[in-house]
Amino acid sequence: MDRKHSDTIADELRADILRGVFPPGDRLIELSLTERYSCGRAAIRAALVELVAEGLVEHAANRGATVRRIGVAEAIQITEARAALEVLIATNAARQATDSERTELLSIVSQMAKSVENDDNTVYSELNRVFHRRIREISGHQIASELVANLRNRAAHHQYRLAMMPGRSKVSLEQHTTIAKAIAEGDEPGAAKAMEHHLMSVVGVLQQWGDAGPD
Repeated sequence: MDRKHSDTIADELRADILRGVFPPGDRLIELSLTERYSCGRAAIRAALVELVAEGLVEHAANRGATVRRIGVAEAIQITEARAALEVLIATNAARQATDSERTELLSIVSQMAKSVENDDNTVYSELNRVFHRRIREISGHQIASELVANLRNRAAHHQYRLAMMPGRSKVSLEQHTTIAKAIAEGDEPGAAKAMEHHLMSVVGVLQQWGDAGPD
């Protein structure tokens, strides 16, 4: 009998993929995964089916399951879709946020500023993830939040690469600060505009990568 439920295995495998334990193109061998996650093959297969549906994993004949590579063109489309949804989320967050949640977002931005001062892009990348996740949670819009979480996961490799770009964190910090302040002030149009500007800035960088040639 499996020691863990397949949903738990999917969560752990997803987290490992997003952390880069299994980079894009890596084969996901069932036997190795059963040993890593202390479970049976049935749980691994169920988890892989779930991650295939999310777009994180692909399954090909004669090759098995691999971590899916996301090209720049697809990453651009993912970010454009995110922008439409996250504008809605930011608007709702500005409307719904409690005083403590507004303070929390401003605190996260302050931590982001410290990571920029320390030139710690890894910490900045993690805080960026937390910042967007908290806005989704604060918004109370469950459907949009679930869709955005899925889209972010699919393009995680490009998000990490973006965070590691020299000078990018300073630009990003200014944008996140504007978003946080608008939400803290309950400025719904301002939050929507700031979020759209931020994600369209990401699209702009991705387009430059695409113009530079193959990823």
